[in-house]
Parts: sequence; C-alpha cells; structure tokens
Amino acid sequence: MDTCFPSPRRLAQAIDHTLLDPAARPEALERLCREALEHGFKAVCVYPGQISLIARHLAGSAVLPVAVVGFPSGLESTAEKVREALDALHAGARELDMVINPLALQARDHRAVFQDIGAVVAASAPFPVKVILETAALTDGQKLAGCVLAKAAGAAFVKTSTGFGPGGATAHDVALLREAVGPEMGVKASGGIRTLDQALNMLRAGADRLGSSSSVAIVSAAASADGPDGRAFTGL
Repeated sequence: MDTCFPSPRRLAQAIDHTLLDPAARPEALERLCREALEHGFKAVCVYPGQISLIARHLAGSAVLPVAVVGFPSGLESTAEKVREALDALHAGARELDMVINPLALQARDHRAVFQDIGAVVAASAPFPVKVILETAALTDGQKLAGCVLAKAAGAAFVKTSTGFGPGGATAHDVALLREAVGPEMGVKASGGIRTLDQALNMLRAGADRLGSSSSVAIVSAAASADGPDGRAFTGL
C-alpha cells in the first residue's frame, strides 16, 4: 500500500461521518456523534428528521451537522426541497447535501435543473449546499452538465453519489468532477468508500471531502499505518 497520505487527523477532517437510515434509533445517532467527536470528523450526515438530535450532541464542537435534501431520488418538487432544506437548517443543520433531479438532467432540461438547485442554494444561504449527481446513473456528458449547472447555481460542492444508486464513487468520476468545477469549488466523493485505500484514491483524484459510513475503520487503518512515531504520513 502506498504510504504517502495525510495524518489520521487530517484524513478525519476530510470525512463526513454518515448514517443514512431514516429508521436509525437515537442511540445509533448518539454513537455516530460520539465517534465524530472522538476522531475529529468534519461532519455528521443524516436525514433531516434526525438533525435536531445530531445538532444537540455536536453543539459547541467543530463537527458540522449535515442533512440530506431530496434524498435519495431527487425527484421531489423544488418547493418540497426548499421546505426540507429550511426545516433542516432551522433544526440545526449547517450544510446540506441535495440530490439533483436526475430525470431533468437526463432529459437535458437544464433550466429546470438550474432552477431546482438555485432555489435550494438561495433558501439555504449562507450555509453551503452540496449537489449529489448520482454519477453511476449518468454519462460523462451528463455529469459535466450537472457540474456546470451546480456551479452556475451557486452550490459549494458537487458530490458523486447517494450510496443508494446503481454504483458509488470512482476515481474517474472524482477526477472528471474536479476538472469540470475547477479548484474553487468542492468535490465530495461518497458511495462505497469503505477502506483506507479507497479513501486515499478519492483524495488523490481530487476530492476535498469524503462521505462514508465506514469512517472509523478508515481512520483506524490510517492510525495503524501511521505507526507510533506518527511520521509515516507524508501528505498528498
């Protein structure tokens, strides 16, 4: 395994610790928050109805409460997405991960896609919005169009996958998204990232953030690779 990667703490700071189960029990959500605080993850990402509990447990910390919007299909009306975003922010969310309307994107209804994203971005200001493209269901041309529209609509990030689609993040898609949006916009890789090697491949391909439900295993593997003197990591 390539040992040229960031310290475990820096790696944790790139991870959104994720539990996307609308039926998750409070004790599971509380454990998610404890793990995020212990390991120093960037954020905790859950369904909007769970965000108030998450926000309470993370209060006073640097870990961000993140809610998904229009998840996982993206087919809700724009008005529904805006309501969901506002409810989540009112409950304590500080970032939103919204799903693009895939049917509109695939039909080349770019005006509808732009307006859908723009409405959520405007309603959520000043809090950042990440736009989930569900890359495994799109052609490269559609992925590029989604990136252009998300950037034009003021989104802060484009994101590969929901984790509930036909496939997850790939290094190819991350590199494609990075090239499309340039250095001034974020790229989040998510979906199927379960190992340290996968996480590092996504970062090397151009991701700024990773979404994973295997975050603890990833940073634990990084800590083991780091060794007791902490000098095995040399950065990306």
